[in-house]
Amino acid sequence: MSTTGNQKGFLPVSKQDMEERGIEQLDFVYITGDGYVDHPSFGHAIISRVLEAHGYSVGIIAQPDWKDENSICTLGKPRLAFLISAGNMDSMVNHYYVSKKRRPTDAYTPGGEIGKRPDYATVVYGNMIRKKYKNIPVIIGGIEASLRRLAHYDYWSNSLKRSVLLDSQADLISYGMGERSIVEIADALDSGISVKDITFIAGTVYKTRDISGIYHPILLPSYDEMKANPAQYAKSFGIQYQNTDAFTAKTLAEPYPNGIYIVQNPPQKPLTTEEMDDVYSLPYMRTYHPSYEAKGGIPAISEVKFSLISNRGCFGGCSFCALTFHQGRIVQVRSHDSILQEAREMTADPDFKGYIHDVGGPTANFRHPSCAKQLKSGVCKNRQCLYPSPCPNLDADHDDYLALLRKLRALPGVKKVFIRSGIRFDYLLAEGKDDFFRELVEHHVSGQLKVAPEHISDAVLCRMGKPPKSVYNKFVKKYYELNQSLEKKQYLVPYLMSSHPGSTLKEAIELAEYLRDLGYMPEQVQDFYPTPSTLSTVMYYTGIDPRDGKKVYVCQNPHEKAMQRALIQYRDPANYDLVYEALQKAERMDLIGYDKKCLLRPKGGEHRITRTGKAVITGENEHTRKPSKKKTIRNVHKKKKNN
Repeated sequence: MSTTGNQKGFLPVSKQDMEERGIEQLDFVYITGDGYVDHPSFGHAIISRVLEAHGYSVGIIAQPDWKDENSICTLGKPRLAFLISAGNMDSMVNHYYVSKKRRPTDAYTPGGEIGKRPDYATVVYGNMIRKKYKNIPVIIGGIEASLRRLAHYDYWSNSLKRSVLLDSQADLISYGMGERSIVEIADALDSGISVKDITFIAGTVYKTRDISGIYHPILLPSYDEMKANPAQYAKSFGIQYQNTDAFTAKTLAEPYPNGIYIVQNPPQKPLTTEEMDDVYSLPYMRTYHPSYEAKGGIPAISEVKFSLISNRGCFGGCSFCALTFHQGRIVQVRSHDSILQEAREMTADPDFKGYIHDVGGPTANFRHPSCAKQLKSGVCKNRQCLYPSPCPNLDADHDDYLALLRKLRALPGVKKVFIRSGIRFDYLLAEGKDDFFRELVEHHVSGQLKVAPEHISDAVLCRMGKPPKSVYNKFVKKYYELNQSLEKKQYLVPYLMSSHPGSTLKEAIELAEYLRDLGYMPEQVQDFYPTPSTLSTVMYYTGIDPRDGKKVYVCQNPHEKAMQRALIQYRDPANYDLVYEALQKAERMDLIGYDKKCLLRPKGGEHRITRTGKAVITGENEHTRKPSKKKTIRNVHKKKKNN
């Protein structure tokens, strides 16, 4: 991937910027739902800089006024195409909590202001362009378009939506990370090929009425079939899930009414280390556009400004994560030299205080493909690398990551290097030696290590694609042993999720009991959020696990969801009534009382039946207060008889 034609400075955001660069007409105009941040943690920065490196001029229209069609005309008509991304997040996730209540801030907007992008931003921006420019090619990408590239369940409208390609009136989707496909698209357009004839590029989705020329496509269930029968959607997603690998995937065709097909080409090939280095060495300004300074800048930059991206892709295979569909399962990495060079530049920043906040990616401790065959033959279609147990071919080795961390710690001006990306603890344990684990505890934890067991019920964990509870318990034991041997007092902060498919009140209570025994109550709980194109979302919508076709219990009732969430924070007095009701419904009244195993104190004066069948009565009116004395029914009767 060549890197010629780069210019230092922000890309044009106005006609004046174009004039200063001597540009009469831009090759591409990039419309993004985020504020303009020229940093490689932002998709619009990477794609625009890659195009610039290949000799194409790109201008940025960040957060156009979606109520004014003329706002997408400020840079004029591009020579080749409009590019659209909703931003670093799906616009609906950006706008709404899982409760569907509106979020009060937007970290990707100047000053954190909400309302600067529309709902379903990709669709809105695409239709704005079509009203102003009828025949200009429109290419959509980013996480929103990538995960909505075929028919998908949309949680916010509670409906099965069509491919975003149709609703946005765009010509092509560049899905996944897109560095390869966007350059091929640009070169094809520049050579005079009509956008309607660009049907041959890996990592793209297009629409057509004729699939006769496609070599052995897999025909998915039609959109009408899936709308009529959600089980057909589960079937379709299962096929899609087995065709996310660049080496083995087949072309997929999804039929729509009126003879239209949405065709998904196989994904783009993973970037080599040299190509990754090229992408991250481009002349990013590494901050937000100066025009945002008056509003306090873009809040999201604080999370990434002093962090280092070392990898992309993930073979973890969590069901609720969309990484398999977006970045793929093959891990791609930057070289040590590339990362160290960025770290040296970071230390020269006046705001740098000596702390590198993170060195990682989707999963911090993945620094190479999970096994040797992947870069030749691709990933396995019918088994995961870590679930339900590590594959015998898994290459669990932290030596490269450990060497990188040691080099970073040794840099002048660096006081501490933290790891805040997720650590896959089952992979860590699979290595069979403690070198990395020990140095993680000794050097890279800031008092608390955040890990993501997500749940502790094996019935739920199997639907999540997470390791069983016993693996997490082994990790916890080892973590505290290492802390003790190193004379450190550091803690674990487990991320937990309520209401994931497969979780009934029984499993939610099981989790509450685990937390009781641990003596820990989480400050925050993530209720399962059905986002586009994840296995868990398909389970939520269809009640079927696409991997095995089995039915799965799904908690969709808002009140039951509130009970499951409250059980995780059962100590919070505000949750008392919800937890009490949950225990009643689950017939677990044995957990209401004064025994150390109980979750709640009883309500005043009520009888309670223990699991041994013994009835007890309490003498306190307030459930939050301990009684001075506990009397059994038998003792009360004996006292009366003696009197």
